[in-house]
Amino acid sequence: MKRRFIAAMFAVAAAGSMSVMFIGGVDAAQPTGEALFKQHCAACHVDGGNLIAPRKTLHKKDLDTNTIKTAEAIIKTMRNPGPGMTKFNEKTISEKDAKAIAEYILTTFK
Repeated sequence: MKRRFIAAMFAVAAAGSMSVMFIGGVDAAQPTGEALFKQHCAACHVDGGNLIAPRKTLHKKDLDTNTIKTAEAIIKTMRNPGPGMTKFNEKTISEKDAKAIAEYILTTFK
């Protein structure tokens, strides 16, 4: 009886994890731009701000002032930042993940 219960619980857990992995056609194993931003950027860019260089926030007005208007420009800055910012090479953040972060920034901090 105990073995059946354990087997049943395992089956329910496995089915539950499989359904979570493909919610709305999105693979939950692939982190979202928001999750990646929180993991790599949020410590210094709280709510889109900038703790190190307050004039260089991720808000549209400051991005525009600093001629950063596209996802590609954000990725370029991530790959080769100015003083005070961590450099995120492709080993640290893949091109796909960098693009997800950049798109998240552009749509979130308007």
